[in-house]
Amino acid sequence: MDIKFSRCHPITLCLILAVVGMVLGLEDGSKQPLIGAPGAPVGLSESDPELLKAVKFAEQRYNTASNGMHIRRVSKIISANKQLVKGVRYSIMVEIGSTQCKKSAVLGVFDDCEFFLETNKLKTEVCLFEVWDIPWEGKSTLLKQKCQPAVPKETKKVVSVPLYKSKPALESVELLTQFKDFMVKYNRTYSSQEEAEKRLRIFQENMKTAQTLQSLEQGSAEYGITKFSDLTEDEFRMMYLNPLISQWSLQKPMKPASPSRNPAPDSWDWREHGAVSPVKNQGMCGSCWAFSVTGNIEGQWFRKTGKLLSLSEQELVDCDRLDQACGGGLPSNAYEAIENLGGLETETDYSYTGHKQNCDFSSGKVAAYINSSVELPKDENEIAAWLAENGPVSAALNAFAMQFYRKGVSHPLKIFCNPWMIDHAVLLVGYGERNGVPFWAIKNSWGEDYGEQGYYYLYRGSRLCGINKMCSSAVVN
Repeated sequence: MDIKFSRCHPITLCLILAVVGMVLGLEDGSKQPLIGAPGAPVGLSESDPELLKAVKFAEQRYNTASNGMHIRRVSKIISANKQLVKGVRYSIMVEIGSTQCKKSAVLGVFDDCEFFLETNKLKTEVCLFEVWDIPWEGKSTLLKQKCQPAVPKETKKVVSVPLYKSKPALESVELLTQFKDFMVKYNRTYSSQEEAEKRLRIFQENMKTAQTLQSLEQGSAEYGITKFSDLTEDEFRMMYLNPLISQWSLQKPMKPASPSRNPAPDSWDWREHGAVSPVKNQGMCGSCWAFSVTGNIEGQWFRKTGKLLSLSEQELVDCDRLDQACGGGLPSNAYEAIENLGGLETETDYSYTGHKQNCDFSSGKVAAYINSSVELPKDENEIAAWLAENGPVSAALNAFAMQFYRKGVSHPLKIFCNPWMIDHAVLLVGYGERNGVPFWAIKNSWGEDYGEQGYYYLYRGSRLCGINKMCSSAVVN
């Protein structure tokens, strides 16, 4: 968003004059979304065959991840739209309820399963599913699943309050001040008045989300304004996250890691032992998988040689034919690609650009190599023991709360952090406790101006956000 105003200076005065009327409720029409713009969402009929196919896919993924005894089915499609985004993205709001079929007795198609008639057994939920379909590759991914119990009809109240008219002037001024400070701190400029107004509205919605996370936080984390505060959840996901990681079917089997010889010590931090390079920045490229893997290999190489190198992520973005560069990737693929290439160059020799280029790998510049890779157990105590004994670990997690994280030990509710919806690869560098609260110390790849000097701290011990589901490491003999 390296953008400039063309008609109004200075930018802050222009923004305030243009937006204050909108925030206080003037009907200038500027807050109406464009309809029919290229790439804009398009509403769908409930009988649309491709929509029904997406609903079935989401329903099956829901049941796979659910611990419930009975199969649950979609009973009603409340709303649905699709958007062309490197494929087709469906956003579907549904009601879902329990059927009389037990999971153990049913495989595959659930159409013949009858719903419970009793309300207490039906356990109706309202769910938002986002399905990303790539028809020409025959692939579908469940990008998002958010469910909450349906409100009984007799207690439902429909209240329509204009978003901006309900805000008092004092809060409006405070919002504008916060947005101005955000723009200054993160060097934001926008191409037009309309773009600035759009980003302000997104900023306001993100502040509400951060407040909700904060009010329901079970740990010590602080959520609020970050450098991602003017991005929608979809923009953030497409620019910085990795939807391919949730594609379990694409993962290649890896050999299991040898058990650690000793139990996990009370705490451990590889930063204190010289095995972790400075925090890097992937930019607006979904290459977190590459940073996770190179961070792991940097630690493994240090453990074997005593030498800490900063290794090249760009080599993987350009030369790994098993993954999709800025479109996402899997650590298991990346290890295989590195073995096939013969190793990794250093960051200095093959520097990061944040977009895919022609492969410029030179075997003569290989600085580190690997012999194989292993998958770690799913038990967090075993992961901690292996990490302390062997080095930093490549991992993945659901990153929804990370968009708004500022500091502290993050412990969001599961509804914000579904462990089956992992979408971001990171590096576990250590673990410990803060004021009696156990945590994982996670090296991120969004720059040092994110979180605590580039690190995210996540509650440890309850498999939170799926942090235990995809832990792996390279092996250097």
